[in-house]
Formats: sequence, structure tokens, C-alpha cells
Amino acid sequence: MPTVLDHILLGSSDLEAGIAFVKQHTGITAAFGGVHPGRGTRNALLSLGDRHYLEIIAPDPAQTGAPDHYGLKKLTAPRLVGWAAHPGDLNAFAVRLRNAHLTFDGPTPGSRKRPDGRLLEWKTLNLQDTRSGLLPFFIEWSAETVHPSVDAPAGCKILRFEISVPDGAELQRISTLLDLDVPITRGEKPQLHASIAGPGGKTVSLTS
Repeated sequence: MPTVLDHILLGSSDLEAGIAFVKQHTGITAAFGGVHPGRGTRNALLSLGDRHYLEIIAPDPAQTGAPDHYGLKKLTAPRLVGWAAHPGDLNAFAVRLRNAHLTFDGPTPGSRKRPDGRLLEWKTLNLQDTRSGLLPFFIEWSAETVHPSVDAPAGCKILRFEISVPDGAELQRISTLLDLDVPITRGEKPQLHASIAGPGGKTVSLTS
């Protein structure tokens, strides 16, 4: 399991349908997390163990006219649409990327208010070239924010997370440059793969 993995994003065209899909396959109901103002999305969260969690992300019907991030409205079934890594201090990480001549946006502050009123705050950095979503965005949580893996519904654990590509040489080079200790395997097409175990032996395999 990659030590830098923060969370994986399971996209769904409807949040309730995404929650139901995860419950069907793991037995655990993800908790509503909140909305992303201006981004047109809302989410539900599920802990996957220490410092790892699953984010079910879907369009927010209340945000009409917002951009369709990840093409969520077009999805016919839930699938992985991305992942986040935590490299540590994002300002220092940005210097490293700049020295390596990699283009990126950020660090950019972000926040989301939970249903209980608590504010979650973070900073993100996005590569301009994510290799069609195979590479992550990077996140640094504020010191005052409780990581979602701590208080999201528990009972599940991520068993496997990897990237498959027909030829992994270039992706491995970039991955090493970014200190991503993610397994890269050979596959027929570029894809993210994750395996999650729930209580009672239930498991679900997710792909992009």
C-alpha cells in the first residue's frame, strides 16, 4: 500500500446511488461529508484505515451551472476518478516540482463545512499533466483539521491500490520523481485499481 496515499475518489452520477453501491459491496454506509461550493460536487466518506479514506464524489444538484468535474454526470456506474497523495509540506514540494521543471497549479487553499458545522481546511497542488488521471493531486491538511479517516464510518480497509498501464517506463520515471511509492503494473489499458475489504469477508474491486 502506498504510504503517500491519502484518499481515493469513487465517482458517481448520484451520491445516494454511490453510497448504496459501496454499502452493497462492503456492508458499511458512508457518511455524508458536505458540499464543495463553486465546484458543483458533494461527497460521502468512508474510513479505509490509518490515514486512508474513500471519498464518494457526485454532482451537487443545488449547484446548477457548475462545471462537471471528472465527468461525473456522464457516469453510468460508480468508478474511480482519481486519487490524492500527501507529500508533506506542499510549499516545499512545490519547490521540488519547480526545480524538476514540472508544471503545476497551487498550492491552493480549500475548505468544506461538515454537517456538524466543523470546518475542514486543506491546501492542494495539481499537476498540469496527470497522465489522464493516473497521477494524483496532492493535499496537505491543516494542523487543526481532523483527518477524515479518523472519524468517518469505520470497518473497511484498503487492501490494494495500483496503477496499470501497457508500458510503465515513463510513468515509473515520473512516479519516482514525485516520490510516489505506488505499484505500477502492466495492463491492457491505463487504469487505477483498488481493492477494499469490509467486515465479514466482503470485498470490492474498483477500477477507473
